[in-house]
Amino acid sequence: MINNSAIQFKYNALYKPNQLICGKGQTAIITGWSVRQTIAKHLSPENYAVIGNLYSPTRGISFLIRNLLANPYVRRLVILNATKEDKNAGGCQCLLDFFTHGFTAGKSDTGRDCWVIKSPIAGYIDIEISATALEVLRQSIEVKEVKSISEAVDLVNCYATKETLEPWGEPLVFPEVEVVPTVLPGHRYGHRIEGKTIAETWVKIIHRIKTTGTIRPTGYDGKWQELIDLIAVVTDEPENFYFPEPNYLPIDRSFLEEYISQILDDSPYREGVKYTYGQRLRSWFGKDQVEQVIEKLIGEIDAASAVMSLWDVQDHDKGGSPCLNHIWVRVVENELNLTATLRSNDMYMAWPANAMGLRALQKHIRDEIAKRSDYNLQMGPLITVSQSAHIYDDTWENADRLIEQQYAAICQQRDYHDPAGNFLIETRNDEIVVTQMTPGSGEVVTSYSGKYPLKIVREICAASPAIMPEHSAYLGIELQKAWECLKTDKQYIQDR
Repeated sequence: MINNSAIQFKYNALYKPNQLICGKGQTAIITGWSVRQTIAKHLSPENYAVIGNLYSPTRGISFLIRNLLANPYVRRLVILNATKEDKNAGGCQCLLDFFTHGFTAGKSDTGRDCWVIKSPIAGYIDIEISATALEVLRQSIEVKEVKSISEAVDLVNCYATKETLEPWGEPLVFPEVEVVPTVLPGHRYGHRIEGKTIAETWVKIIHRIKTTGTIRPTGYDGKWQELIDLIAVVTDEPENFYFPEPNYLPIDRSFLEEYISQILDDSPYREGVKYTYGQRLRSWFGKDQVEQVIEKLIGEIDAASAVMSLWDVQDHDKGGSPCLNHIWVRVVENELNLTATLRSNDMYMAWPANAMGLRALQKHIRDEIAKRSDYNLQMGPLITVSQSAHIYDDTWENADRLIEQQYAAICQQRDYHDPAGNFLIETRNDEIVVTQMTPGSGEVVTSYSGKYPLKIVREICAASPAIMPEHSAYLGIELQKAWECLKTDKQYIQDR
């Protein structure tokens, strides 16, 4: 023991410093998903060493442990495990299990060698950290779980009255492995990706970002790979949701049930807990916007003003603004479609849950309209517009592994329906003639003719700029074949 209880320490945050509130004491506080500032305002900086969130057991615990190893004077750890989000994510429980049950050598979800925490919840620690150091840390820190902010504050203040403890050793810093993506040239702004299911669309999104996304620093002490204004269109998600087997999505059905309630249901205010999307939709502005939209469409089924807003102008000043900002519901040809705008979107960890939650909201609106009126609407597409569509650097390896295992198979499952239509290619009177027809019905739209393939394909693409890339490539191949037949006086037969 050190008798001088007035000794003050300086926490050396080697990892994620912008995400931590540093004090001068010997107690670290993990707030899980609760807002760390809400606890800090009840405490004197002399009474704690550091306050930080822990959102993910697979992405956050290793950074947390590295910081504790670099600050051996921290001898007590208070873990606030209080919210539904904490239960869903499992980060706090997994950290508790590390100190209670330990760890073993194994593989991470990306196949990398690592220490696996002995817990029913997947949690990983970098293998570069020595097992000896981890064991010393486990034996040297007193760990307590609390279930409320008031309990956390009382415990930290109680610890502050006790004598100062000796550091358990010297600061320890271990090497890190850096993952550097390979980025190909591509458009930065305005991307459209379509899939039948959320799972299929998600894999295509991850591939697009990892292939051409710009790498830039974030405000969270790291990097992300980003595309601006990514439009994702999900056309045929089943009502009970599709989960692949084995499930490669970052969520499962039990998590989804909890998450959907955060979008559909209102919730009371709780100190330290951020708003939920449901709270913003149901009561934040003094109106139930979901009910407003349902009644709007029942009264005017063709209305283009069925809008819900989650953005509060005070968010600019308060911070903590919602990622989901705007929802628009529209009925087109008896289909109810939903478009959602997200200002900032973690496409690897968050988008699948975002999309499924929005799809549940879309279904709720469709079902309520059916109950209260004579309209029997079909479920149309779900569209998300992610203004910043990004993947954080701590999931780049996961993204690469997903692409390697799933992308080729998903591309093979695709059909070749093109909304731009079908094209019949013939040769007549020493010219190539291309007839464009509507998809499905086969009605003639227009025709193109000439001798030179490049001129014709340019005309087609100029008139139909949304033509699928594979379709335009196919046309180029077939037009070249038709031109060769003209030159050699052979009969041309289109490859169907």
